[in-house]
Amino acid sequence: MSDPKPTALADPVLLGVVGGAHGIKGEVRIRSFTADPTDIGAYGPLTDAKGNRYTIRSARVQKNVVVAAIAEVRDRNHAERLNGTELFVDRSVLPDEGEDGAFYQADLIGLSAVSVSGEAIGTVIAIHDFGAGDVVEIRPERGPTVMIPFSEAAVPEIDVEAGTMTVEPVAAGLSGAVGDQAEEAAGLAEPGDPQSDGPEPEAR
Repeated sequence: MSDPKPTALADPVLLGVVGGAHGIKGEVRIRSFTADPTDIGAYGPLTDAKGNRYTIRSARVQKNVVVAAIAEVRDRNHAERLNGTELFVDRSVLPDEGEDGAFYQADLIGLSAVSVSGEAIGTVIAIHDFGAGDVVEIRPERGPTVMIPFSEAAVPEIDVEAGTMTVEPVAAGLSGAVGDQAEEAAGLAEPGDPQSDGPEPEAR
């Protein structure tokens, strides 16, 4: 009897992204978005965008990622082909968020980050935990990604329905970067050009 075809998820929530193969036995590295990174497989089989299912047999933390063994992946070649694969579950299998306004960290991925004054900063691409508190990674339109603390001071407001994360640039350590990006977008400064401090004094 053939395996049943995977069905589309009614309300998918992104739980992780495969980052590549690990070792020679088919294990993969996964960037997990669950509060406990090893819970990536705690809610049943995961599904990719094409409807393929992946069952986590074991998971352990190694540095910033989870190293996982997947039942459907038996060798390194298959594991390598999964690089960049996003892994979802249906929201219905996840615990209730509880109080109004609560959300899963996975809901933050893809939000537009804007400053408290309305200036665009970039797009949220990941939430990291390096051991000293959660950190939000944001990809601006230009240049490298930036990291900001995921604290109430740095991120005073999140509106998942509106698709926005409000950032306080000073508390987030981005005050200069946001100002430079705004001036560049307005055509007031060339990227990388120093700002003029005013006219030079006349020679005497």
